[in-house]
Amino acid sequence: MATPPKWWAVEATRERVLRHKTFISDMLQQDLRKVLDHQDKIHEQLAKYLQLRNVIERLQEAKHSELYMQLTLAEALKFIDRKSSLLTELSNSLTKDSMNIKAHIHMLLEGLRELQGLQNFPEKPHH
Repeated sequence: MATPPKWWAVEATRERVLRHKTFISDMLQQDLRKVLDHQDKIHEQLAKYLQLRNVIERLQEAKHSELYMQLTLAEALKFIDRKSSLLTELSNSLTKDSMNIKAHIHMLLEGLRELQGLQNFPEKPHH
């Protein structure tokens, strides 16, 4: 017959579970929220640049010579391409960051499930 867990082992496990849950909710989930919010802002900027690109391409097709701009239409398109590329790279980096945070959350939750599922705690060796 298995011996019941010692009260100190049960209490220590409860404390560890609580610390891990607190870390997940206070740190990892907030970090994930920040990364996803940042990524949303990047996507908004990227959408604006792509919309601007469409306008410039239509202007090029219409060949409006009476417009005064600080950049030529070709220069503006080149700028938009560079900016869009940088924003896409940043978005990809944020996606990787969010995936890492999600993996940490998943790993900790799995550890908590295992920890809470233990019924027989090992005895501490007596020295």
